[in-house]
Amino acid sequence: MVAKKLSVVLTSIWFAAVPLWAAPGWAEDAQPPVKSTDEPAPQEDRGLKEVLSDLLGKGQQPLPPPAPQGRRLPLGNAELQLSFAPLVKDTAPAVVNVYASQQVQVRSPFAGDPFFEQFFGRQFGGQTQQRIQSSLGSGVLVDPSGIVVTNYHVIRDADEVKVATSDGREYPSRVLLKDDSLDLAVLKIDGDKPFPVVPVGDSDALEVGDLVLAIGNPFGVGQTTTSGIVSALARSHIGVSDFGFFIQTDAAINPGNSGGALINMTGQLVGINTAIFSRSGGSIGIGFAIPANMVRAVVDSAKQGRDYFERPFIGATFETVTPAIAESLGMPQPLGALVSAVAPDGPAARAGLKPGDVVLALNGIAIEHVDALGYRLATLSINTKAVLKVLSQGAEKQVEFTPIRPPAGASPAEIVIDGESPFAGAKVAALSPRLAQRLGLPSELKGVTIVDIKRGSAAGRFGFLPRDIVREVNGEKIDTPEKLNKVAAQKTRWWRFTVERNGQLIRQMLRY
Repeated sequence: MVAKKLSVVLTSIWFAAVPLWAAPGWAEDAQPPVKSTDEPAPQEDRGLKEVLSDLLGKGQQPLPPPAPQGRRLPLGNAELQLSFAPLVKDTAPAVVNVYASQQVQVRSPFAGDPFFEQFFGRQFGGQTQQRIQSSLGSGVLVDPSGIVVTNYHVIRDADEVKVATSDGREYPSRVLLKDDSLDLAVLKIDGDKPFPVVPVGDSDALEVGDLVLAIGNPFGVGQTTTSGIVSALARSHIGVSDFGFFIQTDAAINPGNSGGALINMTGQLVGINTAIFSRSGGSIGIGFAIPANMVRAVVDSAKQGRDYFERPFIGATFETVTPAIAESLGMPQPLGALVSAVAPDGPAARAGLKPGDVVLALNGIAIEHVDALGYRLATLSINTKAVLKVLSQGAEKQVEFTPIRPPAGASPAEIVIDGESPFAGAKVAALSPRLAQRLGLPSELKGVTIVDIKRGSAAGRFGFLPRDIVREVNGEKIDTPEKLNKVAAQKTRWWRFTVERNGQLIRQMLRY
C-alpha cells in the first residue's frame, strides 16, 4: 500500500514538472521532441530526496545575468565549496611579525612610604630599576628590498624593533619613516635575497560588500587569516588617530593584528589593519583599516628619503559644513568642506579659492565631509594638477590648482639647547608650514617650537613636550631659535616662561 501511494505521488510530480522544462523547447521548434534510438545509460537507484531535488530543480527559472564588474552570486554547491587557500599561500609569506622593545625606569612601589623608609632607608626605597617593555604587532612587506609597513603605535618609543617573517627568520630593522597622525610607520630590513611582497592595490576600487581577508598575528598565537566583507568606507571620528578615512570590515581583527594586511580577492593589499571597536578587548566584527592609497603615498615618501610623511601643500584650511552653514548657503544637505582660511600666495589663493567657498568634489570624486577632503589631498602627487568642484556664492565652478611641497620658511635650522637652563636638551626650530605639518600643528602658526626632547634631559624632567611653542622667557619675547638659545644661556636660578600648548597658554615660574 505504501509503495502504491509513493508511485502516485511521483507520477503526479512528473507530469506536473514536464511542461516546465519541455514546453519551451516544443514552442521554439514547433515540433514534438524526437525520441532517441540509443539505449539510456543505466542509472543508480536513488532515494526519494535526490529524485525530488532533480525534478523540482528543473522547474526553476534561469539564473540572472552576472552583476556589473564581474561580481555574481555562487552557482551552486560546487562554488560554495571554493577555498581561500591559494590566495593565502600567495600573500601570507609577505605578512610579518613586528617586535618592539624599550627600556623603562620603574620606581619602587615603596618609594615615599615613611614606614618602609624608616626601616630600610630612604635611598633603598627611592631606587629605580631598568625594565624591558615590549609590544607585538604585525607588518606587511611591500617592496622586495625589505620595506615593511606597520602601525606607528606598534613601534612607538621603541629602542629596538625586530621583524620575523613567516618562515621563522628574524631580522633587525631600522625605522625609515613614522607618522603619529596617520598611525603609520615604514621599516627596513636587509636580506640576502628579495623578499616576498603583497602588491599595493587601489583602495578606491573597494565597494561595500566586497570579500576581504585579514592576515596578522593576533594575541601572539602565530599568523592567522580571517575572512569577512567590507562593511563601510570612509569611516571617521573613531578616536584612533587624527586620520579620518578608515575602511570598516567584519573580518576578525584582534590585538596583535595591528599593522597586518587587509587583502582583496585578487591578492592585493587594500588596507593596513589598525584598530577595532570592542568593549571586551576581542573582535566583535567592527574593525578598521587604513586605505592602501594612503599607504602607497607614505611608502613613496620613505623611498624618497623623508623620515616623516610630507603632505602636498595647498595653502588653505577647511572645516565641517554644519546643518546651519548648509542652510545659510542654500545647500540641500550638509556635504563637502568649508574653506575657513586661505594663505596668501599659496596654490589655493592663486587658484581663486576664498573663505566661505565649499569644496564639493576633488578630481571628480565627491567630498562628503572635511576628513574625506584631507585624505584626498594627502594622496595627491606634488606638482601635479588637480581640479576642485566648488560652491562659491551660490554657483558651482571648477577650480584648478597645483599642490606644492610645504614651504620651509626663512630659518629651517634646528638648534639643541644646552647649558643648565630648564630648556637644556630641547631641540627647537622656527615654525613654518613644512615643520607645522611635520608636527601636526596648524600651518598658519608662527613662533619657536620644541621639535624633540632628549631622554633624561632637564627639559624632559620639567615637563616640556614636542609641539610646545615657547612664547616668552624671563620677559623676553621669543621669535627665533637663536634668541631662545641666547636667553637660555643666562646665569640665573629664577625662570619665568610662557608656553603655548594645544592652543592654551601656560605660564610658569620656578627656581632651578
